[in-house]
Amino acid sequence: MPEAPDLFVVCRSCGAEVSKYVTECPYCGTRMQQRAPKIARGQIAASGRKPKRQRKPRKRSQPRNSGPARPVVSVTLAAACAIGTVLIVPGLVSVTQVGIVGQLDGQWWRLISASFFADNLWYTAASVALIALFGGLLERQHGSLVVAACFSICAVGGMAAAAGLESIPLALGGNAAALGLIGAWVVSPVLETRRAEQPLADLIGAAVCAAVMLLMPLAAVEASSTAGAGGLVLGLLAGAILARR
Repeated sequence: MPEAPDLFVVCRSCGAEVSKYVTECPYCGTRMQQRAPKIARGQIAASGRKPKRQRKPRKRSQPRNSGPARPVVSVTLAAACAIGTVLIVPGLVSVTQVGIVGQLDGQWWRLISASFFADNLWYTAASVALIALFGGLLERQHGSLVVAACFSICAVGGMAAAAGLESIPLALGGNAAALGLIGAWVVSPVLETRRAEQPLADLIGAAVCAAVMLLMPLAAVEASSTAGAGGLVLGLLAGAILARR
């Protein structure tokens, strides 16, 4: 009994098995041949094989957002930082009462209030924008309580690092909180990028924002580099915990 002719070939572009009587691959559109050969009668019936369909890569499902549709907490915290600057610039509030200026001397509340006050408008504008942006991204993913806790831990922790490590402490503004929120958000995209699931553009934008805040002490004397670094480290730790969820 004569052997049935092979009616299928392998596409050199996508690797799919297609009929040798077509001129283009039906899966990727690659040109297979100029003219298709004529089909002899009985060839299809003699060969009972069917072409194998190429398995298409499965698209990554987007993570389900568990937070609110509107980032109320993030916007509220950013607005509070802006109001603090409005109060401190004309002298309605003294920086020695609310900021890390010298030793605490038992005035522990300054660790909390210091992040909401600054007398440099550009510094405040950058902090407010980044708190609203990355806090909103984090809030849509993990909820309002996570953002409030992350803001508090990074802000207070950063100011405590400045008060404890600097010989002459001076720290005001939201750089510790902003860098903490960036660090908490960026861990998940980094892990997804390592799995080739996340575009690199998101990380480049986050890196630029973090660099702006880390270099802010060059433009605003009250922006403590120690506080910013402390807030970033705490934010990365929080992001690692959230990624394990």
